[in-house]
This record gives sequence, structure tokens and C-alpha cells, in this order.
Amino acid sequence: MRALLCKEHGPASKLVVEEVADPAPGKGEVLIEVAAAGLNFPDTLIIQGKYQMQPPMPFSPGGEAAGTVIAVGEGVKRIQVGQRVIALCMVGAFAEKLVAPEVAVVPMPDGMDFETAAGFTLTYATSYYALKQRAKLSKGDTLLVLGAAGGVGLAAVELGAIMGAEVIAAASTDEKLAATKEAGATHLLNYSNDDIKKSVKNLTGGRGVDVVYDPVGGDMSEQALRATAWDGRFLVIGFASGDIPKIPLNLPLLKGLHIIGVFWGSWLTQFPKESMGNMVELFGFFNEGKIKPKVTQTYTLDQYEEAFGVLTGRRAIGKVVFKIK
Repeated sequence: MRALLCKEHGPASKLVVEEVADPAPGKGEVLIEVAAAGLNFPDTLIIQGKYQMQPPMPFSPGGEAAGTVIAVGEGVKRIQVGQRVIALCMVGAFAEKLVAPEVAVVPMPDGMDFETAAGFTLTYATSYYALKQRAKLSKGDTLLVLGAAGGVGLAAVELGAIMGAEVIAAASTDEKLAATKEAGATHLLNYSNDDIKKSVKNLTGGRGVDVVYDPVGGDMSEQALRATAWDGRFLVIGFASGDIPKIPLNLPLLKGLHIIGVFWGSWLTQFPKESMGNMVELFGFFNEGKIKPKVTQTYTLDQYEEAFGVLTGRRAIGKVVFKIK
């Protein structure tokens, strides 16, 4: 089979596409013929050796895939050969075949295509866990989403609107903001031109926002933190800007502010039943037409440099997906 391989840490230009041996499922594992695989920001970090978990070399990157089950290992009961499924894995998705543990595989909703399925789980599951379990977002809350046109950001805008929040979407271009408006944003903030703190204060009558969703990091984190209301919740999702901010701790003291880390992958392993409950609700939202995943860029495996460049250049609107077959 063909696979995209990381043989040395560095930028995407160091990756290679090669023929490798087909994998075989072991006990409790499923073998999937991959139709599509989602590209996410952690993939750009793991190939550089900058992610918090690092697989041994060589490895195929890619943390989520959609495809058809072609074999199952001993003891597999819930998943069957021939099923269309979504698989979660730390690595291995950017290949024609993938072995994944049965516990990390879920059947796709009937009305979902492979490209949509490949980009669904990490973005929506992360954002739903962040807003529901971590921020405890309530109807009537005001939610500020930074990087609102990216994969997780756009999912947060949609889910925040579904949960009854007033959503302020912040992004760097008017084109990106147009996508957030379609997703349900109430207010649009172009932070290339607008001061975040001043704009948010104006939009909220000087009060500030109840929840900040921050997958960007860098200088914008402190600006957004200063725009929170008393007893606000600041969700630390990631650092797409490349810079981990150093927050003055007098700010959360003065504002009674909660700074909350969001690591969905770790929570998933510790609370699998609760995580599956979230997935059931998310699939329900999809089937009801309440969420409409946006896959705007699709690439072949051989176009890996271009695909990774969309993420590292922060040009993505919605999800970037590899179409494998």
C-alpha cells in the first residue's frame, strides 16, 4: 500500500510517499481501507517533533480517517467487515490502509460522505467537549471564538449557536468571517483591523464575554483574556500561531477568571462512555441538519506539501482533507 511517511523531523517538505507492507489487525483491532483522512494542526507539530506525544520513526502521520472495514482481529464484536466507519488514531491515517483499535472506531451516519466523516470527529468532539464539559456553556452566555474559520473554530461557532450562546467570531479576513456568519455567528470581528478588547467591550456593553475559545495563542490570548467578564471561562485549545502565551496571573485574580485546559484526547481515554455520549449527540445534530461540516480543501496524498501549507500558513477555512481513494 502507499503511505505518507515521516522519516525525519522537520517541515512537510521532508515527508515522502512510499510503498509499504499492508498492516494486519491484531487482537481487538480493525483493518480499514481508508477513503479519506482529515489533516489537523497537531499533524503539523508531530512531524516536527513538537507534539506532546511522539511515535517512533518512521511513521505515517494523520489522526483521523474514514473508510470501509476490510478485516477484523480476534475478539472484535461491535465492528463488522463492510461497515463504513470513522477511526481515531494518533498516527497512521495518511495511508491506504489503517489498523485501529475497535474502541477507537465508530460507524458513520448513513447520510455522511467519507470526506465529511474524515474531518468530523477531532474538530466537533474537541469543541463540544470544550463548550459542554469544560466551559459548561449555557443559553444566553456570550462566546468569543478566536481563529473562528479554522476547523475547530468553525465547529465551536456552530455548536455555540446550537447551545444558545451569542457568538462573536474573530478571524483575520472578511472571507473567513463570511464562513463564520453562515455557521451561526452573531457578531464578526476582524482582528487584522480591530482591537479585540475594545471591540468585544463595545459589543457587550462594556461587560465582556462569558467564554473565550482560543485555539490560536500568541498575542491574541492576552487581548481576549482582558475582554472577559467577571467569572469568565478561558478555554486553552491550542497554539496555531506557534507561540505559547505568557499570561499575567494578576488578570485572572482581578476578574475571578477560570483558565481551563482542553485536551479532548486524554479525556476520551479516561471517560469513554461520556465521550461516546457526546458523539451520539453530535451525530444527532448532523442528522437533523443543525451542523454542516465545511470541507473546503481536498488533496491527494501526493499533494501533501500543499495541504500542510494551508494549515501552517493559516489559510484554512473549515477542514482540509486528504482523499485517499
